[in-house]
Amino acid sequence: MPGEGLQTVADRLQEIISPILWTLGIELVDVVCVGQGPRSVVRVLINKPGGVTITDCEQAHKALGPALDVVDPFPHAYTLEVSSPGLDRPFKRLQDYQRAVGKVVSLKLRQPVEGQWKITGRLIEVDERAVVLAIGGSRISQPMSLAREMIAEAKLVVKI
Repeated sequence: MPGEGLQTVADRLQEIISPILWTLGIELVDVVCVGQGPRSVVRVLINKPGGVTITDCEQAHKALGPALDVVDPFPHAYTLEVSSPGLDRPFKRLQDYQRAVGKVVSLKLRQPVEGQWKITGRLIEVDERAVVLAIGGSRISQPMSLAREMIAEAKLVVKI
């Protein structure tokens, strides 16, 4: 299956990258490997309390470059990119949900609930199994609990 080998590389790289970033006070959000041959790209997505700056990305890139050269994840040249995943990135881990507690989130569901495929509300609670949203206006909000397995995609609602 195409991409299966790349996932293995990404998983292996996460194990190497995460402790290096941790020493810099930076959290690893994800490692994504895309492209083939010399056009391969290793994208390292980072986060930290208060947000990621360009300096953080530069510092992470300088620390990761030599470590990845030693590991040599590909038998050919590749490009290393380090960046913030963005405010509206989909949640992947429990920590992503926990960071959004108290904020408005948008959920796309795997099956409709009360005829709705998409639900937006203030995230008031989350654990490994479920999320609880406050649905409705500020005066009349009703809590709604959804099993995390019902959620196809969750992300922060960003207002500009």
